[in-house]
Amino acid sequence: MSTKNNSIIEVHGLKKTLRSGSTSLEILKGIDLSIPARQFVVIMGASGSGKSTLLGLLAGLDTPTSGSVVIDGEEISRLTEDELAHIRATKLGFVFQSYQLIPTLTALENVLLPHELHAKDDGRARAEALLASVGLAERLHHYPVQLSGGEQQRVALARAFMLRPPVILADEPTGNLDSATGARVMELLLELNQREGATLVLVTHDPSLAAHAERKVLLRDGRIESDETMRESGTAMSGANA
Repeated sequence: MSTKNNSIIEVHGLKKTLRSGSTSLEILKGIDLSIPARQFVVIMGASGSGKSTLLGLLAGLDTPTSGSVVIDGEEISRLTEDELAHIRATKLGFVFQSYQLIPTLTALENVLLPHELHAKDDGRARAEALLASVGLAERLHHYPVQLSGGEQQRVALARAFMLRPPVILADEPTGNLDSATGARVMELLLELNQREGATLVLVTHDPSLAAHAERKVLLRDGRIESDETMRESGTAMSGANA
């Protein structure tokens, strides 16, 4: 189900305030944002601008002080933890800066984990195909400690797409990688996203990553300072390889 105007993400009047004793800090100061299905949006801003807080609210990992977040037609801001877990499992894929792989599971097992928790059919063929698509066909049975940082992040990419979520949220996905490895991981992320047809929301401070987005949203001091369309939907990063 899609929201009005074909938007898969709708944010209305979103505010987030942190309180410590008598002191309060307003992180987000009333965000309104609409993201169409299949769009690649980058969210940028200086440290403290609120971009990671916004992503956490889109993911249902935090609760807004006021306002609402609608994902694929469902308002998530006031759901129970069990209901949020279902939304995160079925509608959202995540790519983190720190990979978040389970060290006691192999690459294949890490990718299969969301499927085993939330689906009933056999997902092994899809997991193997996703790992092959990111160049890890020969590394299925390696544990995270046996993989480089770039390989671990590629496992994380495959895992994010395992259940075919309509939305992928990525938080500085190349932040722990050197520039060449980061560029390759970004190519693979865009290739996977284009093939799978998800909406991609990427938080970064890196202008080179932002240059590949269809749209750039700039936050400053908890507000949207600018919202710029960069290119038409459906374009991809030039020079990407399978």
